[in-house]
Amino acid sequence: MEEKILELLGTKDYSALKELLSSETPQDIAQAISRLDENSIPVVFRVLPKELAAEAFVEMESAEQELLIKSFSDIQLKQIFDELFIDDTVDIIEEMPANVVKRILKSADPEKRKQINELLNYPEDSAGSVMTTEYVTLRPAMTVMEAILRIRRTVVDKETVYTCYVTSSDRILLGVISVKDLLVANDDAIVGDIMNTHVIYATTNQNKEEVAREMAKYDFLAIPVVDHEKRLVGIVTFDDAIDVIEEATTEDIEKMAALVPSDKPYLKTGILEIWKNRIPWLLMLMVSATFTGQIIKSFESALAGSVILTAFIPMLMDTGGNAGSQSSVTIIRGMALNEISMKNILVIIWKELRVSLLCGIALAAANFIKILLVDNLIFKNNISMTVAAVVCITLVMVVFVAKIIGSSLPILAKRLGFDPAVMASPFITTIVDAISLLVYFNIAKIMIENL
Repeated sequence: MEEKILELLGTKDYSALKELLSSETPQDIAQAISRLDENSIPVVFRVLPKELAAEAFVEMESAEQELLIKSFSDIQLKQIFDELFIDDTVDIIEEMPANVVKRILKSADPEKRKQINELLNYPEDSAGSVMTTEYVTLRPAMTVMEAILRIRRTVVDKETVYTCYVTSSDRILLGVISVKDLLVANDDAIVGDIMNTHVIYATTNQNKEEVAREMAKYDFLAIPVVDHEKRLVGIVTFDDAIDVIEEATTEDIEKMAALVPSDKPYLKTGILEIWKNRIPWLLMLMVSATFTGQIIKSFESALAGSVILTAFIPMLMDTGGNAGSQSSVTIIRGMALNEISMKNILVIIWKELRVSLLCGIALAAANFIKILLVDNLIFKNNISMTVAAVVCITLVMVVFVAKIIGSSLPILAKRLGFDPAVMASPFITTIVDAISLLVYFNIAKIMIENL
């Protein structure tokens, strides 16, 4: 689609461009616009019909949004943001520099500005920060016919109408009712009699990741959000919950890969910013390698007596790191899904202990056969049975230690108030590397010196 857009821009056939874009989804339009140069983006955007332009604007990256806002007149700015839902407006504002935010707030009417400021005051990781205030409320004394008429009158301004919320005159949440329930009920039935009073809700200061997981657990399209007095103040919709889960998952992956989390897409991130995100962990991991170097140096005599031992150091360190990473990733995922907590640590260690022994024995057996068939017969390395035994025993112990560390460190980290994702691959690998060398050289020293 990008090629066709550029072709129509080149011929200045804006009517054909409008026809082309009108048949596309907002998501596809936003993706196509992101690949255009800065001079073409405002031109293409102005061709779009008003409603489609607003929908596409929400789907764009913050860099394109900022570029367009700067190109808008005050009237155009108001027209676009009047079409947006409150939560989408807040999401955009949070990504914009102060001068752009000032223009957006200035263009909003007083009531909308008040709602925006209220949402901006909630903590960044709370349900209040991702909720929308555009939802349908009904009164318990309404008849079904009155409720349907109210939905029809207000549907244009609401983000979702499938689930309606029944509140008292002072906004206390009393129950929920779906449009399906209303359609199948008698016209003169009372809403209060057919609503579901067992309401699962979130609170404004509840962690947004917890709310998203709760929505996934109950397959909700939306979940009501109440304040400390159980007054309904907003709802979190499934599209916002998906964004929360995606953001949290991306952040955990970055931390597990020893990166400082970034809000920008890779292609939109500058070289210096990528460098700043990567260098802190790389420096720390590089310095930590000093310990492994010191361990090797302290066992120079053992290595001098059997130089072939050095050939197995990379394999042992890699195996230990991989074994620890397997356990840590499994545990971190379980913690993220609320399947694992501190009270399960003994059960986890006992399970990982047995798994590690099975894995270690299997790896040791495979390695022993590899030494006999590959190292000795094919490569003619003439590795003695003593060295083979040292390597195989070390493998069992390294895997054992690595899996215990990998499974317990994330749980202990969370208990101490740290992010469990930080205890993933890089950090655990560094610890296991040092322990692997200590185990290896001590076993080698004991077995070789005693022969």
